[in-house]
Amino acid sequence: MDLTSIDDLEFFEQISRSHSLTEAARNWGKSVSAVSKRLAALETRLGVPLVRRSTRRLTLTEEGQRYATGALSILQQKTDLEDTLSMQHGELKGRISVHSSLGIGRKHIAPLLGEFVRQHPLMQIDLELSPLPLNISGTSFDIAIRVGALSDSRLKAKLLARNRRIVCAAPSYIDSAPPLRTIRDLERHNCIVLRENNADYSLWRLGEKGHEYVDVKGSMISDDGDVVTDWCVQGLGLIMRSTWHVDPLIQRGVLQQVLPDVETPSADIYALYPATARTPRRITAAIEHLRQGLAARLGS
Repeated sequence: MDLTSIDDLEFFEQISRSHSLTEAARNWGKSVSAVSKRLAALETRLGVPLVRRSTRRLTLTEEGQRYATGALSILQQKTDLEDTLSMQHGELKGRISVHSSLGIGRKHIAPLLGEFVRQHPLMQIDLELSPLPLNISGTSFDIAIRVGALSDSRLKAKLLARNRRIVCAAPSYIDSAPPLRTIRDLERHNCIVLRENNADYSLWRLGEKGHEYVDVKGSMISDDGDVVTDWCVQGLGLIMRSTWHVDPLIQRGVLQQVLPDVETPSADIYALYPATARTPRRITAAIEHLRQGLAARLGS
């Protein structure tokens, strides 16, 4: 495609998602000089600089950030309009930006989105994984995967899978540690703590509706869920983790649930998305694919 025939909004939206002009040129299948010339022409037309150029990285100016945000919004509206005019069972097309936490994102969300694109080859998926949850209201994300309590009533939420956080340990730890019969016994145990969401991570919520808190102590803390699970498998202490994460290990006998009769609070898995008057068909289709896929993978 000739760069001169590409709409300015579409051109700059692609530029804004590139780390350098070299990357943008590679995405367009054009030379760096051709992309640079087209960008310079756009800046001349608008009368403002849109990017700060360097040999290694492309940075948007304040005006460039505003133009990129507006371009994305307008292009998405265009795609949504075309979607409403297409046949009810027409081919899905367009771009979906998804945010997810690292653990479930790597293990389940990324593979399921790969399946979705194979089924709908005209779709484009932009997946961002982060250790922190994201409030997508006011951002450019279409879908955010959230594990646990919901906090933003301005967003729509679709339940993808039921999930709870449970306490478990390796058999070797259970055999060598003090008896564990009540919630308060946790205070005498080495608890491996997962630091997440900038919350008071040493407080474990247990009991009916999670109203009982235990301030656990331990010799090991990490912000990586896989790391704390590996430490637990090594017999170094107790962890409190989501069933989606530890159930396969429990089924293999690598870990065992402790205090199984103690109720633990739910940490269900949701897809959050903007509360607009009409949700585009590509968004509802992607969410339904995730729901069905997680049901098959987690046996829920």
